[in-house]
Amino acid sequence: MDPPTGPTTGPYDYDMLVIGGGAGGLAVAKEAAGLRKKVLILDLLTPSVRGSERELGGSSVNIDSIRKFLQQASLLGKALQDSQKYGWKLKENAPHVWSDLAAAVQQTVETRSQEVKRELKNCGVFYIRAHGKIVESHTVEVTEVNGRKRLLKAEIIVIATGDRPQYLDIPGAREHCVTSEDLLSLPHPPGRTLVVGGSSEGLEFADFLFGLGLPVTVLLQPDLLPGFDQKMAEKIENHMIVSGVETLHKCTLAKVEKTEAKEDVSGGSSTSTQSSKGRLRVTIITSEGQTEQRDFDTVLLSVGRKASTSDIGLECVGVQCSPDSGRILVNERDQTDVDHIYAVGSVQHGRPSTTGLAVHAGTLLARRLFREDTTLCDYTNVPIVVLTQMEYAACGLTEEKANTTFGEASVEVYHSYYWPLEWELPARNKYSCYVKVICHIPDLERVLGVHILGPNAGDILQGFVAAMKCGLTKEQLDATVGLQPGSAQVFSSLTETQRMTEALMMRGNC
Repeated sequence: MDPPTGPTTGPYDYDMLVIGGGAGGLAVAKEAAGLRKKVLILDLLTPSVRGSERELGGSSVNIDSIRKFLQQASLLGKALQDSQKYGWKLKENAPHVWSDLAAAVQQTVETRSQEVKRELKNCGVFYIRAHGKIVESHTVEVTEVNGRKRLLKAEIIVIATGDRPQYLDIPGAREHCVTSEDLLSLPHPPGRTLVVGGSSEGLEFADFLFGLGLPVTVLLQPDLLPGFDQKMAEKIENHMIVSGVETLHKCTLAKVEKTEAKEDVSGGSSTSTQSSKGRLRVTIITSEGQTEQRDFDTVLLSVGRKASTSDIGLECVGVQCSPDSGRILVNERDQTDVDHIYAVGSVQHGRPSTTGLAVHAGTLLARRLFREDTTLCDYTNVPIVVLTQMEYAACGLTEEKANTTFGEASVEVYHSYYWPLEWELPARNKYSCYVKVICHIPDLERVLGVHILGPNAGDILQGFVAAMKCGLTKEQLDATVGLQPGSAQVFSSLTETQRMTEALMMRGNC
């Protein structure tokens, strides 16, 4: 909905002005408009460094939906292999066509973005594709795509600019590497790919590309899934290694340079034979300080994300940000140290960063501001999911955090491997899928964390998230009737603890 051009009454043009079209910003805007407030969203939709376009819709449209599409593409490739055990006889090999996938994903993302714009219009939210910069306490300078500038005043300002992938500060990074924003803009399959970074994003893209039949190497710079449960992270890595993904530990990417161009022999097929000599030569420093050089077709950087806050005028009004990440310091009410300026979503410092959390926090913020509600967003027990082929989902504390917080003697970890029924016919690895439940012994074994590694882990986890909000205990979990057939029933029959497993292993070694 285009903003009105006529005169306004009162000291402000808008009750709320949202800078950035992140998921939290969209949520707070729609909720405020539903409470009969006049709301404007500004989002310039700045392309990536390599010119890849971005759509309105924040992480939900530009990141999460793409992650799920790519995971599904990879899983379908595996399902084709399994299908023969279920009686399906393919007449010929089914090659993967990169250009078809890229076009379909990009078209769907654009369609979803158009739906977001229609939702805003139906809710009465005004939207301008423009850059917003705070120049005074309640004043924002608006710069539209055509260069037109104007000043608008708002009673409340919300920052929801999200974050963007970072580049390494090394020779050739910006010139020759791509990020997650650019991968689907490649006109050809990525070929032999080096994925730099052990983040969830890095592992997801590595597993996706490998699932298409491409050779993939992961350089874990700096670590494997930092902040995640490390035992679960190691199981994900082991599954990828067994599948055939190469992993480099304790190495550093030092330089990326271009070699001679090669002919495209793929014909658009992701699984076609690639030339053995890559177009990019990378220099890697090993943990022993030795220098190695390797050739790749594509180098994908997944080395963290930085908040998009550097050019929106926060310093003009004294809003404090973390110097390293650019993320905004906020209190428990999502309020900055300027009382009428708030921040939601991944621009917040020290908070979990998920789309679902941003939407929830944005909705609650609008209700506190305009409906006199007092409910604060609970930033604990936030569910997460890693969309590798072997999907990982978790809620609550990691095992490391639980032991540090309560002491190992007060923490019990129940665990089990399980074999999904649909994996039995194709005889997939019986000891790949795994669950564990972390409990606080003195508090009636209250559940501190739930971790799942297996198919559809995120969907399985959702019900346990609600139960944990209600104070789920191990006794209640044991009293739950399992659903046959299904994988989630494993949670109602957990009897073995890690202490028991470790004691049996020690006894066996004696």
